[in-house]
Amino acid sequence: MKPGRGFNGLWWVGLMVIAGGMAFPQENQDRTVRIRVSEYMDRMAGGWIGQMAGVGWGGPTEFQWNGKMIPAEAFPAWKPEMINQFEQDDLYVEMTFLRTLEQYGLNVSARQAGIDFANSRYPLWHANKFGRRNLRAGIAPPDSGHPAFNKHADDIDYQIEADFSGLIAPGMPHVAVALGETFGRLMNYGDGLYGGQFIGAMYSYAFFEKNPEKIVEKALAWIPAESQYAECVRDVLAWYREEPENWEAVWKRINDKYHLNPDYRRFSCGQEDGFNIDAKINGAYVIMGLLYGKGDPDRTIKIATRCGQDSDCNPSSAAGVLFTTFGMSGSPSKFTSALRRDVKFSHTAYDFDTLLVVCEKLARQAVIRGGGQIVRDESGEEAFLIACPDPAPRPVERSWDPAPPAGTRFSAEEMEKITEKESE
Repeated sequence: MKPGRGFNGLWWVGLMVIAGGMAFPQENQDRTVRIRVSEYMDRMAGGWIGQMAGVGWGGPTEFQWNGKMIPAEAFPAWKPEMINQFEQDDLYVEMTFLRTLEQYGLNVSARQAGIDFANSRYPLWHANKFGRRNLRAGIAPPDSGHPAFNKHADDIDYQIEADFSGLIAPGMPHVAVALGETFGRLMNYGDGLYGGQFIGAMYSYAFFEKNPEKIVEKALAWIPAESQYAECVRDVLAWYREEPENWEAVWKRINDKYHLNPDYRRFSCGQEDGFNIDAKINGAYVIMGLLYGKGDPDRTIKIATRCGQDSDCNPSSAAGVLFTTFGMSGSPSKFTSALRRDVKFSHTAYDFDTLLVVCEKLARQAVIRGGGQIVRDESGEEAFLIACPDPAPRPVERSWDPAPPAGTRFSAEEMEKITEKESE
């Protein structure tokens, strides 16, 4: 879709986080893109279908091949009923964040987000588990995800859960990145946070860009170039260009540097038996699926899965981004024909259709807060006129050499709102 012309709107030019919430400084510019609301709804629904397809298809292989490629013959066959992934933590955890936004709006504070996450009742692991434990103990964000209190700060957790941030921010990576500052810091820091912000930015761009390589390049510009996560993305892009038809050879290069080299997994869980839950290597496998999938849904999911490690989360993110480029209407029928629309996602108030309604509501808020407008075309159909900022990554932070903790603690009044307590 070509950028809209002639709109002298407001353009977001920097990111500020004030009292744990989001604020969007703005100035007059005329760089905008346009998307009809109906097209946005179709693309956004496609993003959710892609997530469900990826996690459903890759699910049987999760952590069965660590530090190894999954053999082609071990890749499961697809059945249309596998789309109905209503019990998947890879989906319902991020819906906790959507519920917070639905209730409090886009300017919700990280402290309120932390209270809501602390009150979630589902089982959690890694950075999520210890971030929530910190919150329940009174350690407020951003310290709940700080390495001084969370030894899993570079784990994959927010990277798994950040899809929502781009799906409600079409063409607005700045909004997706800002949402990472609110929700990603509940459990992550440094590369663990950047992984989620990168995923969110890719979704944002996928509404207006179909080429996976360009989506990856554009999203990369939103995370600090000096970070190891950015280095990993650059490596995968460079190695793909050297070996555009040989993903297995690039997999080995990724494994050698980001799995076997301890300098690139200094602050994440998992050192034994080939297990690696670090955001970088798993993010590399998301990118592998997108680049080597070359726009084909089956191939994208298969390659992201066959890379191993967290082999349901990674194809879920890769397929979610890809399916956003062509929408639900452009998704192969084998991924949509058996979809149950009357089943709620576990631990949420949302079935599939309710989920889409909530995302549309939040996207409308994001367009306005991100400096755009909601207009009608000559036929009377609504469209989002979206302000497009230049990338503005924050200064780099590293989990193995962090800034001092902020000293954030919940007040007594806030602690009364945390009704779920940590069990032994």
